Amino acid sequence: MRILGEGIRELQDVAGIFSEYKGCPIALYGLGIQTEETITSLDRKFQIVGLMDSFRRDGVIYGKPIISLSEAAEKKIKLIIVVARPGSCRAIARNIGGFCVENHIKLFDVRGKDLCAQNNACYDLTNADGTTKRQLMEEVLKHNVISIDLFDTLVMRKVLLPTDIIELVEYNLKGKGICLQGFCERRLQAEKELSKYTAPTLEEIYQYMLERFCQPKVTAKELAELEWNIDYALIVPRREMVEFLSEIFVKGKKVYIVTDTFYKKEQLIKVLEKCGIAGYTDIIASCEYKVSKAQGLFEKLKNIVCGQDSFHIGDDLTADIESARRFGISACRIYSGIDMLELTGYLGLWNHMNTISSRIKIGLFVARMFNSPFQFESEGRKLVIKDAYDIGYLLLAPVISDFVIWFHQQVKDIRAENVWLGARDGYLIKKLYDILIPDNKAVYFLTSRTASVRAGIADEADLAYIEGMKFSGTLRQQMKQRFGITVEEEAEKDGSLFDFSEQILDRALVYKQNYQTYIRSLDLKEGNIAFLDFVAKGTTQMHLSRLVEQPIKGIYFLQLEKEFMRDKKLDIRSFYENGELHSNVIYENYYILETILTSPWPSILGFDENGRGLYAEELRSEGDIDCFLKVQDGITAYFENYLRICPELDKGIDKELDEVFVELIHKLVILDPSFLDLKVEDPFFNRMTNIIDLI
Repeated sequence: MRILGEGIRELQDVAGIFSEYKGCPIALYGLGIQTEETITSLDRKFQIVGLMDSFRRDGVIYGKPIISLSEAAEKKIKLIIVVARPGSCRAIARNIGGFCVENHIKLFDVRGKDLCAQNNACYDLTNADGTTKRQLMEEVLKHNVISIDLFDTLVMRKVLLPTDIIELVEYNLKGKGICLQGFCERRLQAEKELSKYTAPTLEEIYQYMLERFCQPKVTAKELAELEWNIDYALIVPRREMVEFLSEIFVKGKKVYIVTDTFYKKEQLIKVLEKCGIAGYTDIIASCEYKVSKAQGLFEKLKNIVCGQDSFHIGDDLTADIESARRFGISACRIYSGIDMLELTGYLGLWNHMNTISSRIKIGLFVARMFNSPFQFESEGRKLVIKDAYDIGYLLLAPVISDFVIWFHQQVKDIRAENVWLGARDGYLIKKLYDILIPDNKAVYFLTSRTASVRAGIADEADLAYIEGMKFSGTLRQQMKQRFGITVEEEAEKDGSLFDFSEQILDRALVYKQNYQTYIRSLDLKEGNIAFLDFVAKGTTQMHLSRLVEQPIKGIYFLQLEKEFMRDKKLDIRSFYENGELHSNVIYENYYILETILTSPWPSILGFDENGRGLYAEELRSEGDIDCFLKVQDGITAYFENYLRICPELDKGIDKELDEVFVELIHKLVILDPSFLDLKVEDPFFNRMTNIIDLI
C-alpha cells in the first residue's frame, strides 16, 4: 500500500491509496459533502459498513448507517478513513486513536496519512555536550581574573550570520542611490587582507577597500558609521550570560571583556550599556591593541593583570579556547546561538537560508530560541517554549508577517478603494497592517459567518446551501445559533430548516436592513472592496456581496473547498493556493492560527436598527483572552523587528520556510498551561476543539 509522505494527494486517488483493503470492512469518519464523494469513489470496490462522527451515533446518511466505536469493533472493521480537513484530523486521532490501536483498526486520513503513526514529540539537544551553568560557576570561582568574549557570548545579533550586516549595508546604500559593484565581497576581502597583519578598525577596513577597489561619492568614515549603526540596532543581550557575568562580578572577581572587534572602546561601551551590562572591570578590544586573540590579545590581558591566574569564557573554539590556552590561560567554551542551531540539525531550516530576508527570519528565531547557552540543561535536553508570547514570536509570526505583506500587495493590485478586514480574524491583521502602512484606510469590519448568512440569505436555494453545512447539534439549536430564531422543541422532530423557511427569510429582511445601516456608517467609496477572510470557503463573502453594490474581492490566507465554490462565481485570491501547498502543514494547523488571530470581543451576530453590533455570549475566560493577546504581542514584536531589519528591496516571501516554523509547534515542548488550555471555537458549526488535541 502506498502511503503519502508530506505531499498533498488528490482525492480522486482514494481507491488506489487504500487498494489493499478491498474486501475488508471499513468505515468513513465524517459526515460532510466530501464523505458522499468518497463513498462514490469507493462503494463498488470496497465494503463500507458504516459512517462515524463525534456528534451523531445513529441514523442513516448517504445510504450508510452511522455507527459507534463499539459497533466498529463488533463489525471487525479493519480501516477507518477520516474524511476531514487535515486540521481536524489531529483532534479526531487524539479522540479515537487509542481505541483504534487497541482494537487493531488502522486509522488514516483520506489522503493516506497514518494518523496513529508515532511522531517525535520534540527536538532536543542530546548532541550538546556542554558545560552547565553550575559547572561554569565552579570553575570561575577557582580564578581571580575572568575574561569573557563579547559577540556571540555575552551578546548576539538578530540576523543569522555576521555577513548579513554587510549585506544590509549594501542594501542601505542602494536605497540612497549608491551602488558599489561587488560591495560585500570587497568589504570582506579588505577585512581579511588587513587582519593578516593587524586588528583594524572599521574605518580602516573601509579606507583600504575604497583605496584599492573604488572611489565612490562616500567616505570610509560614512561607511563605517553606517555599518556601526545597522549592527548596533541588531544587538541583543544573552540574558542568562549577562546575569552570570553580574553574579561573578558581585562575588569580587575582576572581569575583562576581551573581544576581537573592529569597534572602538567607546562604541563597545554603548553596546554594553544597551544590553544592561555594567559588571566588568575593563574592555580589551583587538582594534585598540592592533592584535587579535590569535595574534596576542591574551598576552595583553596577562600584562594588564600582572600575570594573575585567569580564566576565559567564549564561544569560538579557535579564537577563544585554543588562543587562550596557547597563552597559558584556562578556557571554557559556551555555545553560541548558531552553534545550538547546528546541534539540532538546523531544525529543518538549512535549505532556507539563501536570501537575506530568510536569514533575518532565522536570525530572529535563533536570537530568542537559543539566547541561553544553557538550554541543553532542560529535562531530557528538550527544546522548550515556556510562554505564549514566544509561541507567537518564534513559530507563528513568520507566516503571518509574510501574509500581511502579501495582502498589501494584493490590495494595490486590485486597486481597492475600500479595505475590509473581517472580524474576528482581522483584529491582529489590522494592527499589523497599520504598522506596515500607517496611512492606510482599512476598516476592521464587523462580520461573521452567522451575521452575513442571517442578512444575506434570500431563497430556499440559499437555505439548501446552509443545510449542507452540517451543524453539530439539534435542529432547534441550529435555528437559534444560525438564525436567531427560537422554535418549540416539538416542532423540530423529524424536521429540517425548510420547515422554517418563511420565518428565516422574513427575519433575513430585517437583518439585511440593519446590516446595511452599519455599512453606510463606514463611508463606503465607489470601487472595489478588498475583503479579508483568513481561512474560509467564501460563505461570508457570498452573503455580504448581496448587501452592497460595489464588487467584493476576497483576499484570503487559505480558501477551502475551492472546487465546491466554483459555481458561486466569487472573486477570491488566496495566499495559499491548492497547487502551491508544499505539505500538509498549513491545512493541519490553520485551526491554531485562527484561534490566535481573533479579537478580545465575542462573535458578531448582527446589528440593531441603528447599525450597532449585537454580540454573542462570550464563552472564553479572561485567561483565554489574555493568552491569545500575549501570542499576538509576540507576533507584533516580531513583525516590527522584521520590518525594521529587512530591506525594502528584499522583503521576500518564503512560504516553505514559514511552514518549517509553524510545524515546530508539534516538535518543541510547549509549557505554557494557558495556551494548552485554549479551545478552538466554531460557533457556526457549534463545535469546540481543545487546542492541545491539535498539537
